[in-house]
Amino acid sequence: METDAKQGIPGFSDRAVRYRTARIRYLTAGAGPSVVLMHGFGGAAANWRLIAPSLALEHRVLVPELPGHGGSSPLPAAPTLDPYAEAILAVLEAEDALPAVWVGHSLGGLVGLRAAIRRPETVTGIVLAAAAGISSALPVGRAVVSVIEVLQPGRRVAPYRGRLSRSRAGRKATFGWWGVADPARFDPETAEAFLAGPAQHTDTASAGRALLDGDPRQELGLVRAPCLCLWGANDNWVPLRDGMEYARRLRAPLRSIADCGHLLIGERPDAVLHAVRAFIATLDASA
Repeated sequence: METDAKQGIPGFSDRAVRYRTARIRYLTAGAGPSVVLMHGFGGAAANWRLIAPSLALEHRVLVPELPGHGGSSPLPAAPTLDPYAEAILAVLEAEDALPAVWVGHSLGGLVGLRAAIRRPETVTGIVLAAAAGISSALPVGRAVVSVIEVLQPGRRVAPYRGRLSRSRAGRKATFGWWGVADPARFDPETAEAFLAGPAQHTDTASAGRALLDGDPRQELGLVRAPCLCLWGANDNWVPLRDGMEYARRLRAPLRSIADCGHLLIGERPDAVLHAVRAFIATLDASA
C-alpha cells in the first residue's frame, strides 16, 4: 500500500506488527519512558504531527493506527473496543515499551481506558483528550455515529484535501461546524493531515459500532491509573460536560482550553503539550 506523505511524521520510523490476522501500523521515535499517542474515530497517526516530535525529545513515543484506520488492516470479529486495546498493547509489547502513558484523543481515549481496565499493569497514566463514549451513548450520539458510518464523509472529502485545507472557506466548511473553534487560523498542513487518513481507511464502521457497544461510565471505577481530562472549551462534538463527567467519576483533574474545539491536538498543540508534560511530571514525582 502506498503511503501518503501526509500520513507520516518527520523523524519517525514507520513500522508494523501482526495482531491476530490484522497488520497494525505505527510510527515511533525517541528514547526514554514510553508514551503512546492514540488517534480518534476516523483519525490516523499523522493527527499527532504537531505533538509527537516534541514529546520524542524526552520520551519514547509510539503512534499506532487503530485497526481499519490508515495503514492498519481491519480486525475481524471485534464487537467491542477490547480487541482494539489489545491490538495497541501488542504494538507496545513488540517494542518492549510497556508500561506506558496513554494520551488518547476522542475514541483513542476510550481505547486507553479499556487497556487500563483489562491490563492495569500496562498503563501508568492516561490523558483523555476530548474522550468519546458518554454523549455517543445517547440516542442523538448513536444516530450521528451511525450516519457517519453510512455516509463516510471523510472518505468523500479526502480526494480534495489539498485544495480544501489551503482555503479558508474550505477549512470552515470541513472543520468549522464540528472540529475547530477558529477554522481560519487552523494550520493548513495540519488540516490536510487530518483529511489524509480517511483516504486509506478500510473499516471504521466496526470501530463505530464498538464505540456504541456500551456506556463507559459503568466501569470507570475499575481504572486505577492516574488520569487527566483535557478538553476544548468550544468542543461541539464531545462537549465539555462529558469531560466534567469523566473527571468526576475518575476523580481526575479537568483542564479546558479556551477558544478550542474537538480537534485540540491539531488546533492547540502548544496547550496540549504543556498539559501532557505537566501530567507526566506529576507521575514522575509520585513514582
